[in-house]
Amino acid sequence: MDERAFNRYPHEFSGDQRQRIGIARPLAVNPEILVADEPISALDVSIQAQILKLLDEIRDRMNLSMVFITHDLRVAAQVCDRLAVMRYGKIVENGLTAKIFDAPQHSYTRDLLAAVPGQNWER
Repeated sequence: MDERAFNRYPHEFSGDQRQRIGIARPLAVNPEILVADEPISALDVSIQAQILKLLDEIRDRMNLSMVFITHDLRVAAQVCDRLAVMRYGKIVENGLTAKIFDAPQHSYTRDLLAAVPGQNWER
């Protein structure tokens, strides 16, 4: 964003600009771990792709570990090396994302994967 943004109020930013600001704030303290809680929810698909690309670039550039919290298994398949599936606040399955998607062990995980629209996720 350019310097004109300095004097703007939060409501004067677009949804994707607010999302980028929300990502930038914790990065200002140079963390080792970034917790991204639903960082692309409520954004349209093209903006989601931009934010995911930005997070990937940041992770590589800053050598960050990231905890990526999402309800969207298609997104998890794209961005997560490891996955923990939770039900009622408890982890029911965890491991390498590809292994979980290829051979889910828990019935809840199988149900979640069966409910993914289209089931054409990329790993």
